[in-house]
Amino acid sequence: LIVRVESPGLFGGILGHVLVMSVTDEMHLYEGLYKQLPSPVHPEWSLAAPIYELNVRQFSPEGTFRAVEPHVPRLKQLGVKIVWLMPIHPIGKKHRKGALGSYYSIRDFYGVNPEFGTLADFQRLVERFHKAGMYVIIDLVANHSAWDNALVTDHPDWYRQDTHGKIIAPFPDWSDVAAFNYDNPELYQYMIDMMCYWVREIGVDGYRCDVANLVHTSFWIDARAALEAIRPVFMLAEAETPELNAFGFDMTYATAMHHLWNQIAKGKSSPRAIDGLLAEERLQYPEGSMRLRFTSNHDENSWNQAAPVRMGQGAARVCAVLTATLPGTPLIYNGQEAGNTRSLAFFDKDCIVWQTSPWEQFYSTLLFAYREHAALHCGEMHKLSSSNDEQVYAFIRRYQDEQVLIIVNFSNRLFRGTIDTTELIGRHAELFTGQYLHLPQRKWELPPWAYRIYLPAA
Repeated sequence: LIVRVESPGLFGGILGHVLVMSVTDEMHLYEGLYKQLPSPVHPEWSLAAPIYELNVRQFSPEGTFRAVEPHVPRLKQLGVKIVWLMPIHPIGKKHRKGALGSYYSIRDFYGVNPEFGTLADFQRLVERFHKAGMYVIIDLVANHSAWDNALVTDHPDWYRQDTHGKIIAPFPDWSDVAAFNYDNPELYQYMIDMMCYWVREIGVDGYRCDVANLVHTSFWIDARAALEAIRPVFMLAEAETPELNAFGFDMTYATAMHHLWNQIAKGKSSPRAIDGLLAEERLQYPEGSMRLRFTSNHDENSWNQAAPVRMGQGAARVCAVLTATLPGTPLIYNGQEAGNTRSLAFFDKDCIVWQTSPWEQFYSTLLFAYREHAALHCGEMHKLSSSNDEQVYAFIRRYQDEQVLIIVNFSNRLFRGTIDTTELIGRHAELFTGQYLHLPQRKWELPPWAYRIYLPAA
């Protein structure tokens, strides 16, 4: 066994905890190990903040920062608090995939993709979001660069190489990018300086970090400390690793839950399995860890179909309800509020078809309920039993004196049965219909894919 002691660092305290690692490449997450670490201190504005992922290329026919600006008021009305912009940097041309290439093949970490506009255009967009009371995080691709990034020729020792000294890709099918080697301290400093530049000089509020688990955790510790010296930032890791919630990140992906929802929607798993995943999260992650709940994102949409197609319309709505009612933070991928059912091309132009859709009011109602009710964004969760837990998932979120009841029929069959709501007290009305709940109510009838959210009523 190798014992590694982390340096003093972040979240205002000393993290002098010993991590036990095997001689293999992967960390073995012993049960409860990271649970013992200090809670991260999150920016106050991130605590009840739905996230919206924005793909500039596909967001409008123009595919520019300026074309996003007219949507700022609409996104505010939707209930969005944090806007995550997919990579804004120039895209590599060498070994490019498709006509326009992958956003994640970065040719210049300090530059702005000229297809999207100028640096001034980007700053103006950030300011527009800030004036609307929203925050902006940008995609950070720290694991690799484009093959025609100047760093490849200027600093080849910053890249992983094979036994013949040839720079390699992170994985064979990631042929359009070259893998960084974080054993080099000069690379550490370059990337940290670059991250500080976008926060200090341009005004971004943090980062969504691509494949964060492929980069040394010690880098994220140092990077977070440097960023916090400027001002509080928000860090989202594309990873499901408790270690990252303990060292450097506010939030990680709840990918396993996403995959489970897909399986339940297809009738291949049971809602009962949700309890097992939540129990694992409570056991493994530090107290206060934030988890990203989603039904779609750019990867899921492009490679696994849009949520209403992949899951079915009914299941997609049920799972969207769970993104905003289970412990965690909801994510919307652009176009979901327009009822988009298309897989957007990843390497080519493929604009979202914006249309009036009931999904927009659905999401707006859901997101504002999440923001305005502490029970939904920071309350304890209490699972309720039903006469058929293979079909119905019911629970209460509670914060101080506030209780919210959530019930979903996670199937394409009518549910007639009982749900034990004896824990619920007070007067409640359903979020989407306004209908009052008359307690005690044990017998329920729920149509296929029905969802109910009962909020405290005066």
